[in-house]
Amino acid sequence: MPSFLLTFNYLSSLIPLKSSPSLHSSFLLFRAYTSPAAEKFFTHLEKNQSHVETTLNTVKAKLDYPCITHVLKMCSIDKPQLALRFFVWAGLQSTYRHSSYAYAQACKFLEIEQKPQLVIDVVNAYRAEDCTVSVRMFKVILNLCRAAKDAKLGLWVLRKMKDFDCRPDTVSYNVVIKLVTENGELDEAMGLMREMGLIDLYPDMITYVSIIKGLCDAGRFEDAFALIKVMKGHGCIPNAIVYSTLLDGICMHGSLERALEFLDGMENETGERKPNVVTYTSLIKGFVEKDGLCKEGHVDQAHKVVDKVGVSGMQYAELYSSLVVSLCRAGMFNESENVFRMMIIRGMRPNGLASGSIIERVFSDGRVLDAFGLIDSLEKSGILPPIGSETYSVLLAGLCQGNHLMESTKIASIMVHQRILLKRHHAENITKFLISVGEGGLASRLANANS
Repeated sequence: MPSFLLTFNYLSSLIPLKSSPSLHSSFLLFRAYTSPAAEKFFTHLEKNQSHVETTLNTVKAKLDYPCITHVLKMCSIDKPQLALRFFVWAGLQSTYRHSSYAYAQACKFLEIEQKPQLVIDVVNAYRAEDCTVSVRMFKVILNLCRAAKDAKLGLWVLRKMKDFDCRPDTVSYNVVIKLVTENGELDEAMGLMREMGLIDLYPDMITYVSIIKGLCDAGRFEDAFALIKVMKGHGCIPNAIVYSTLLDGICMHGSLERALEFLDGMENETGERKPNVVTYTSLIKGFVEKDGLCKEGHVDQAHKVVDKVGVSGMQYAELYSSLVVSLCRAGMFNESENVFRMMIIRGMRPNGLASGSIIERVFSDGRVLDAFGLIDSLEKSGILPPIGSETYSVLLAGLCQGNHLMESTKIASIMVHQRILLKRHHAENITKFLISVGEGGLASRLANANS
């Protein structure tokens, strides 16, 4: 017997005679639950596999996200090009608009990240069929490239637009500039921005922010400052977002002293160019988290920055909450707890992230009653923020295990009052404890919150 037949027989023997439903059977089962609208579009695509964009306009069916999803799933099995062309067509309809989630799901169903050639094949099919292709169609394709995070593919699509006499607009360039910037190709991004000027397009705020962020992430601050001058020269006035982006980069890669000087300059600006909460939060994170600089006295500087903000009327609480979280992330747990307690004393309401971070840390140190004390103080002061159910459940379980009756009932009551769900993996032990100490009614109300 020839060797290839032996190999075939061997491989065939590995396939069980009775298996789970075949791909075809699964497909038929899926179709059984498909919406009538999706079935109409799919049937039409099966019968008309060329110039589909023109013929799809004749289908009388409601187009919405569930319908599009069903069509993509059915076509992606053995007709991925049709699926992609249907998705592009759907994005042009006046009664429907693709969301970011829709683009992400389309990338998933069509496996564009793994098979970028599909996009190339579809664009080439448009050319082969002499289809009328618009800038809007290319924008849908570019947004798919963005969802797939494929800078090379996005650049190819942008270059291909001229073959169809489609002039890219600023939005098209921005999609590709953001892709190549996030891919670290900053010189390519700068080249694309210069290219825009050659076809009478003007970079907008999105263009500049994308490139400035990329330059800052790479530590190229002089280039970032130079680009800001170019912005101003083109009449695009930098706002707080631009300055915050630059300041964030300086904090993470440059000198904190320079960051303070830059902040002083921002504070002398007017209108939208003045620093906002995001600006100060970036600076606080830079002081605390960057390369362990917190050990060099920069925590005191961070305090001064927060106190300085008070002069401008901004809320302290959000910035101090950011300081608490940053200190926790930097491993400075004593300092973060001290700031948190100071906030409570001053009557400032910390946010849920800061509160959860501190309470969980105190609890993990074995200081169960101290963790309870923090929540109790927040509650009595009327500044108790929303805290995650996991934090409450773990703390309540620890209090019950330690036979702390008063504290356990207090936390359980807060959970009932705020309708906080008790995590199921803690429910049994907590319920048993509350019943054993005569708090069966409270245990019942706590359990009902989960139903």
